Amino acid sequence: MITASPIEKIRDRIRTSNPGTIFIPSDFSDLTDYPNIKVSLSRLIESGLIRRIIRGVYEYPEYNDFIKDFISPNPHMLASALARNFGWTIVPDGDTALNQLGISTQVPAEWTYVSDGPYKEYSFENTIIRFKHTANKDISNLTYKSALIVQAIKAIGKENIDMAVITKMSKLMSKDEKTTILSEGKYMTTWVFGVIKKICSGENSR
Repeated sequence: MITASPIEKIRDRIRTSNPGTIFIPSDFSDLTDYPNIKVSLSRLIESGLIRRIIRGVYEYPEYNDFIKDFISPNPHMLASALARNFGWTIVPDGDTALNQLGISTQVPAEWTYVSDGPYKEYSFENTIIRFKHTANKDISNLTYKSALIVQAIKAIGKENIDMAVITKMSKLMSKDEKTTILSEGKYMTTWVFGVIKKICSGENSR
């Protein structure tokens, strides 16, 4: 029986992924050791299968026939890959949170995240990704969806929360998600939890 080489295994995994997928070396740690991963990724860059976005982060690029070029890497996927690489817990913050929930269609000029890691900033092409340190309890005690909703509420601001916002957010959450976020209320700022209770008490549950 012929066994596939490390580079063949890594190439096959990449090719079976969706174009636009972002990888870090540890995503292949079940296939071979780090030295082989490093060499394989370098050769796959040379072959044009993948491209290095920033140090230690690689993309299986997606080609767009209309623009006749590769699409820019997805900033949120890149942020998630960086967090995965360093073992950080992150949650979109500010305009990024509103964008990820679909509350705002405006593409952020800077993609910001609260993180239990250090303050860090990365740039690629014309995009900036910024990680802002926050207390671990502020995000690790909440499920991802709950933390995302909380960050969106903070981004909108207490004085700007009206019934339209409450109704829209209510529609973004399933019944199970509402049950979960209510149970996690003790980890939230008082006024934020007050908004959460209004969101979860409406007739928009699904």
